[in-house]
Amino acid sequence: MTREKIEAAEVVALRCIIEIAGDSDLGPRFLALTGLDADGLRESLSQRSTLAAALGFLLEHEPSLIAVAQRAGLEPQEIAEAAAALGAGPAEY
Repeated sequence: MTREKIEAAEVVALRCIIEIAGDSDLGPRFLALTGLDADGLRESLSQRSTLAAALGFLLEHEPSLIAVAQRAGLEPQEIAEAAAALGAGPAEY
């Protein structure tokens, strides 16, 4: 995997995290599943594991995936490809 693809995947993940965090249902659910609080999430945004977890979280629930993709101006496939690039598999919380 090239560095450019990984960086592009990281940008996709950050865009998705912005949408997750801003959603009154998804934000609290993501934080609860990861055990993070808002400060912990902010502090971990540079960690690939956090980025991958956010994408894995979306891939596990298609309606959320589609909603976040639309709000972020992405295609669901772009999110799936970014998840693969970051090594996101089934979410493990």
